[in-house]
Amino acid sequence: FLIVSVALLLSSCAITLPVNATSNEVGSKVGMSKATGYLNVIWIDQDASIQKAAKQGGITKISTVDLKQTNMLGIIQTYECIVTGN
Repeated sequence: FLIVSVALLLSSCAITLPVNATSNEVGSKVGMSKATGYLNVIWIDQDASIQKAAKQGGITKISTVDLKQTNMLGIIQTYECIVTGN
């Protein structure tokens, strides 16, 4: 029982989805922003915005935007915005 319980607590599901693409050529720069919440209720000072990801990567012309969502048994949710461009 203990092994099954630990395995369930450590298991998670992650999915990455494309959000947007522009006609700009795909650049070599990548920027990421992240937000983590607990029990889908507690989100304190989190920012997973496109603007923050672009600024973090030094991107002025955005090519693609992807969203990665990770969920650990509904207890911990993470959203990560991934921006590519020049």
